[in-house]
Amino acid sequence: MRRHPELQDISREHHAALKMARDARHAAESGQMEEIQRQAERIVAAFVAQLDPHFRAEEQGMLPLLSRGGQHELVRRTLAEHGEIRTLAAELGRPDARTLRRFADLMEAHVRFEERELFETVQALMNPAGSNSTK
Repeated sequence: MRRHPELQDISREHHAALKMARDARHAAESGQMEEIQRQAERIVAAFVAQLDPHFRAEEQGMLPLLSRGGQHELVRRTLAEHGEIRTLAAELGRPDARTLRRFADLMEAHVRFEERELFETVQALMNPAGSNSTK
């Protein structure tokens, strides 16, 4: 699926988030505390360096556009999920399998939601005349 040029970089970042979720799920399911700890440490570091800046870019760039377009439920859901992911990332400072699994599940679902719903709506608002310049 082609993305509007202004969304391409942020959409590409979702690949790394999905890989992070997959790795977190495998670690949580392994039951091995060393692997759980290792993945939790990676997530905490990545959250500061990559995920939180990604969230802020979405919150400052896309969400105001969605709000102006009357898409308040999409804005609410995005902010709620960002908040929950932030909380889980903070909780991973004291890693356990349950929290790691919750992080993995929510991260994967959130990326899928953004790619399938949020970005599609943003693109429609960016190209209100139905321009096919992104096709």
